[in-house]
Amino acid sequence: MKTAVAGGTGTVGEHVVEVARARGHEVVVLSRSSGVDLVSGSGLSDAMAGVEVVIDVASTKTVSARKSTEFFSAVTRNLLAAESAAGVGHHLALSIVGVDRAPHAYYAGKVEQENIIRAGSVPWTILRATQFHEFAAQIRAQTSFGPVSIIPKMLSQPIAASEVAERLLELAEMSPAGRVPDLGGPREKRMAEMVREYVRSIGARGLVLEVPIPGAYGRAMRDGTLVTATDSDHGRQTFDQWLATQKH
Repeated sequence: MKTAVAGGTGTVGEHVVEVARARGHEVVVLSRSSGVDLVSGSGLSDAMAGVEVVIDVASTKTVSARKSTEFFSAVTRNLLAAESAAGVGHHLALSIVGVDRAPHAYYAGKVEQENIIRAGSVPWTILRATQFHEFAAQIRAQTSFGPVSIIPKMLSQPIAASEVAERLLELAEMSPAGRVPDLGGPREKRMAEMVREYVRSIGARGLVLEVPIPGAYGRAMRDGTLVTATDSDHGRQTFDQWLATQKH
C-alpha cells in the first residue's frame, strides 16, 4: 500500500516510516527535505499520486495558541485538499489525549486540527496518544537556565514513540474508523520525576524544580486531564525501560 507520512522526519514520524517500510508499504515522506511544504501546500499534489492513505504526525515547536492553530489549520486543510483531488481514501491523524478538555496553548491547534478533519470529505481516523518518552529531554532543553531546569507540574503517562507508530500502521491498514480508543503508556509519572531520571541517566548535574503553571492550562497539566481513562489502550515499554535503551 502506498502510504504518505506527513512529518515523517520527526520524533514519531521516523518510527512511522520505519514501521511502514517493514510492513511492506511504499512510503512517501511529506517534509521539506523531500520537497514538500505542508504549510504552503507546495509539492503536495505531485506527492499524492497513487497514495492510498495519509498518516499525519506533523508537529510544530510552539506554546502559542495562535501559532499552533495557524500551523495545524494550514497543514490539515492542505493535506485534505490534496487528498481529495488525488482520491486518497483514508486520512489518519495523531492527536493528544485530553486535548478537547485542555484547548489551550499548543493544544488549541490540535483541537482545530481534529475539527477540520471531522468536517472534511476524506474518510478519517484519529488516534489520541499521551506524551512520548522523548518529551522529558525536550522539555528540559526548553526550560533550562544554566544548571537549573524549571519543569511544569504535570502528570504524564509516557509511551514509546515506536509503539504509537505500530498502532498507527495497524489503523492505516484498516478502514477509516473515526475516533479510536486512546493510547497511553503503561504507567503514570510526574514530569519532574521523569526529567530527574533523565538527567541522572546522562550523567548531568543540575537542579530540577517543579513549578505549577497558573490558569486552566496549568490545571489540566496537573489534574490528570492529559492521561488516559479506563476505556483506553496502553503500551508496554515503561519510561525506565526506555531510558535503559538509550545511548548518551
